[in-house]
Amino acid sequence: MGNINPSMGGGSRGEESKADSSRVEPFSDLLGAPGDLAPLGDLALVLHAHLPYVRSSEPGSLEEDWYFQALQECYLPLLAVLEAAARDRRQHARLTLGLSPTLLSLLADRQLNARFLPWLVQRQELLAQAPASQSAAADHLGQQLRQVEEQWLSYEGQLVPRFRQLQQQGVVELITCGATHGYLPLLRDVPESVRAQLVNAVREHQRLLGERPLGIWLPECAYYEGLDQQLVRAGLRFSVLDGHGLLHAMPRPRYGVFAPICSPAGVAFFGRDGNATLPVWSAREGYPGDGAYREFHRDMGWDLPEQELQDLGIPSRRPLGLKLHRVTSQGCPLDQKQPYDPAAATAQVQHHAAAYLQGRAAELQQLAGSMEQPPLLVAPFDAELFGHWWFEGPQFLAALFQQASEARVRLVTLREMLQRPQSVQVCRPSPSSWGQGGYHDYWLNDSNAWVIPEWQRAGRAMVRRVNRGVASPQQRDLLSQAGRELLLAQSSDWSFILRAGTTTELARERIHRHLDRFWRLLDAIDSGTELPQDWLEAVQREDGLFPQLNAADWVSPAPASPLA
Repeated sequence: MGNINPSMGGGSRGEESKADSSRVEPFSDLLGAPGDLAPLGDLALVLHAHLPYVRSSEPGSLEEDWYFQALQECYLPLLAVLEAAARDRRQHARLTLGLSPTLLSLLADRQLNARFLPWLVQRQELLAQAPASQSAAADHLGQQLRQVEEQWLSYEGQLVPRFRQLQQQGVVELITCGATHGYLPLLRDVPESVRAQLVNAVREHQRLLGERPLGIWLPECAYYEGLDQQLVRAGLRFSVLDGHGLLHAMPRPRYGVFAPICSPAGVAFFGRDGNATLPVWSAREGYPGDGAYREFHRDMGWDLPEQELQDLGIPSRRPLGLKLHRVTSQGCPLDQKQPYDPAAATAQVQHHAAAYLQGRAAELQQLAGSMEQPPLLVAPFDAELFGHWWFEGPQFLAALFQQASEARVRLVTLREMLQRPQSVQVCRPSPSSWGQGGYHDYWLNDSNAWVIPEWQRAGRAMVRRVNRGVASPQQRDLLSQAGRELLLAQSSDWSFILRAGTTTELARERIHRHLDRFWRLLDAIDSGTELPQDWLEAVQREDGLFPQLNAADWVSPAPASPLA
């Protein structure tokens, strides 16, 4: 039996081969003092808030709609629920929340956010066109739009400080993600590309939130062997995997997904519990598919005449986020959906929150009889599920916060769990993701595999160019901008869209746009040619995220000395 000090980082490949079920890792030395144990066990809700970088879109574009709808339906309601819970001393609200660097960049962009209030006013004008048969639903949605408007004004359009304050109050633990949500297993052939995704994520998180993150939501929860060593070098110490990332670990963890494991390099990994996620995540088998809840796919953007939309300033037919119907029943055609009843949906939220907590309490009680330490249930979700995909989701979270103590379920953050004095089994996590099929198929298939050689070619060119150095500050600025374009081209969102078959032309255009800009910038450095000033300024304005990006992030590590 042996211990390694987590503050010292990782082990070599030789150490990895020695991982066994008796070896443990004392994380409490790194993260601080323990908290109180719950009578039955703990539930860690983990939300991943992310959007691709849509700053470069034109005002009124579809991409801008994605961001503003997420503000209106998810991020602002989520903040309202968390802040209300923080004010209520009777609640023990806890949440681990990942804020991706691209989302943080959007939230901090004053010029982009200045267009949100006019967007809200436009939605209120569109809502006035709702038929009389949907008046109750329209009145309810109109009230929600006004509440969001008041909340936005009270925040002065600045959400990032509100999230930071919630972390300071101990309600949320904020973690990061890959810089642009790059799918790391498919970037591993150029290790410097993985490092750039990680170090820029940490740097941007610290710049905007004032504290270095210890945790990371790996993009798509995707892991490959050896990634833990890269995480440690970036200062990241814990993450979440899908259940099979732990269940197929070597050796198989003694407690399955109901306790964290520690990788040989010194990173803690938590596993998703399917029983704790399915009731909330599944539209078919879970709560969001209940007939009382708001229907996601029926939208006024499809119902209103196209000419009427254009008269109200909508350039093309699209979802507007104005939904006035309920699910009604599974399999009900969209044109037969019934009007939304807000009161019935609210009552169902309370019922489902109680049922969810009862289910978790029963699960914890059953596990407690076969474990030598209190069991932990980890329930990770995309944050946009709560409010965007499932309109009542924020209400559901509020009900969980209110009812958890009575149900004898203690809500915890992942960091709190690592502050406990109990030891953590050392295992090698299995390569995995939480995508369809459980591995990498969704991002490596006939629809999107063409982009992977493009990432590799550009990544290697960036490494070569950085290692040769630059001759002037102007060239250094161009190289830094090339790094931004490379990171943006690597976003897994565009590969996901190509596979999903939705807005594929938009996704393809985005990939080509960033790669074309990357190669043009590199060519200007190599050839010494001067780029048109208007083109360069437009690129720097549109893709001006990560102001602290350093091209040195792509420097190849020095080869090890043969005498080392």
